[in-house]
Amino acid sequence: MPYCHVSKEGSPEGNAGGMKIFYRRFGHGSTKVLLIIGLAATHEAWGPQIKGLTGVCKPKDDEDAAPTSAGGDGSDEEGQMPDGIEVCCFDNRGMGRSSIPTKRSEYSTTIMARDALTLLDHLGWKKAHIFGHSMGAMIACKLAAMAPERLLSLALLNATGGGFECFPKVDRQIMSLAYRFLRAKTPEERADVDLETHYTKEYLSERVGLTTRRQVLYQNLLQKYVKAISSNGMQSNKGFEGQVNACWTHSLTSKEFETLRTAGFLISVIHGRDDIIAQLCHAKRLAEKVQPAARLVELHGGHLVSHERPEEVNAALMELIKASKSSITEGWSNLLESKSV
Repeated sequence: MPYCHVSKEGSPEGNAGGMKIFYRRFGHGSTKVLLIIGLAATHEAWGPQIKGLTGVCKPKDDEDAAPTSAGGDGSDEEGQMPDGIEVCCFDNRGMGRSSIPTKRSEYSTTIMARDALTLLDHLGWKKAHIFGHSMGAMIACKLAAMAPERLLSLALLNATGGGFECFPKVDRQIMSLAYRFLRAKTPEERADVDLETHYTKEYLSERVGLTTRRQVLYQNLLQKYVKAISSNGMQSNKGFEGQVNACWTHSLTSKEFETLRTAGFLISVIHGRDDIIAQLCHAKRLAEKVQPAARLVELHGGHLVSHERPEEVNAALMELIKASKSSITEGWSNLLESKSV
């Protein structure tokens, strides 16, 4: 299995206290994209984007081989397809097949950004497009502020600024979902709450053949996600608490915002306007703070807009990649007239 060894906080890399990050690579090409997923999710949640960016769903056959050096800057490296895209996605610490630290102090967006940077080094990628979703967007911001020279572009999907912004807007819908979540005793009850939390009602009610998307997604959850909860646990309590701590303690300093504004890479802030977990107003505020580098892309969808509107999200990501290659910066920002689809 493909693993990258990362340092346990406070311990030298490679010693007995080190940890492993599980990753997968898809596609072939000189354009490199690192996908960073959010809270309580595995790399598999990037499925629609992996398919949309690379055209494939199956991991590379040579995943166990030693990574070869690749610039990741769009140049025609030896053995690379100049017009192709290679994607790498991984399980954050505390989730999936990656190591699960037991202390909350071993989870922060800064620590997890270091994990991602170590993975870039492990892959031999000098530069890459960095795309993050939710908590993954927080990690991506930290990575960009820590090592701006490693970024070709930055995409922040369903992002907030962390801390109190992680709390959803308190209304009747949220109170009902919270109550049902706390009372959920069976995988089936948990699946119902998860669907309503991450997707819009309109999307769930759409017809798919003789059934609805709700029923299709519900069955998928039972088969892949809910069964894991009922047996070994989709995510351990330590992992979940640690990742929540990373979100709660996340923030960017004025110096870090200045780095994002002036580093020279383009930024896309992509958000579902019906997201009840990460409110759109926080995403707009984030986009404002990194002007003139950012473009705001609003889509009709919930927190998993990357699943609900995959074609639009993938189009926005491809547009970001193409604009970055052509070095187009003037006119990229559309803050005064945000793009709606």
